[in-house]
Amino acid sequence: MKSAFDVKSSRLETLAICLHTADLTELEETLRQRTEQYRDLEIMPFVLDVEDFAQPDDLDIPAVVSLCARYGIQILGLRHSSETWAEAASRCHLVFSSGDKPAEAAALPKPVQEPQPVSATVISNPTVLISTPVRTGQQVYAENGDLIVTGIVSQGAELIADGNIHIYAPMRGRALAGAKGDTNARIFIHSMQAELVSVAGIYRNFEDDLPGHLHKKPVQVSLQDNRLVISAIGDE
Repeated sequence: MKSAFDVKSSRLETLAICLHTADLTELEETLRQRTEQYRDLEIMPFVLDVEDFAQPDDLDIPAVVSLCARYGIQILGLRHSSETWAEAASRCHLVFSSGDKPAEAAALPKPVQEPQPVSATVISNPTVLISTPVRTGQQVYAENGDLIVTGIVSQGAELIADGNIHIYAPMRGRALAGAKGDTNARIFIHSMQAELVSVAGIYRNFEDDLPGHLHKKPVQVSLQDNRLVISAIGDE
């Protein structure tokens, strides 16, 4: 008789909230200000990075976790270089990690709107090349580098990179560059038909067709004065 389940090794990639204050009022104010920007993080598991704090008593961990949850950010783990935080994590029913601290937290815009299985590929190389189509429900994340895609990106697929994203094919899904906050990151698209584009957490949905000079045309997406700009390749 086949067992009801098997236990196998797996790697779960998470994002990190790097906490810099124990002031719950200040934290809530920041969350409130960025509710729209961070609304799409609800599907992502998060680790609370508390490296800025010396002792667990310096921080009301349950209150922080609860506050984040109210704004759709689900904290599953606690990270600190000192093992003294392991017991605090256990009391709060959180996974503890003493791994290296990431450069900064990342924000990812909206997931696929309709419920469906999602397969995620996370790659940690300076430059990642994907030469196959990225299908609906698939997610590719180029960690700490650029992402180059030469296959078609279907509606409902998601491309994420900490650096730039280059798409040399029709782009009908979502592209999120500068995922760890790099405001200099850019997105280059050979045929612009995207559902959403984002740079450093600032994003734009496309519910209506783009102007004719951009729709299905080569475009670049960048930030200028904290504003998302989409322009035809070759434009000033």
